[in-house]
Amino acid sequence: QAAKSARTVVITGVPDGLLHDDVMADILVIHFQMSKNNGGDVEEIMYPTMEKGVAYVTFEDQEAVEGVLKKDEHRLEDKRLSRYYPLKVTRYCEHVSAFRIYLVVLPL
Repeated sequence: QAAKSARTVVITGVPDGLLHDDVMADILVIHFQMSKNNGGDVEEIMYPTMEKGVAYVTFEDQEAVEGVLKKDEHRLEDKRLSRYYPLKVTRYCEHVSAFRIYLVVLPL
């Protein structure tokens, strides 16, 4: 099995404050497990996170990561949401390194 970081994606654009956090986490898991979204079995979801509208999804297999990254557009849809929300999916490793650079560049 690939390292956890290689099986994790960063999701941005999660609608904030519309539903309870646990309900939103469930909706995200369902979205990323659907074959129409090129998804796969979700091992873990981290939501909410320190960053508003951001979630981390870890898949059981790395193939699911490649699949969801290949999909052109992710639309979060659920009967509990009044409309669909476009999501951006990126690799976890890229996000982390970009975040580190950001911290180094800006003096706190």
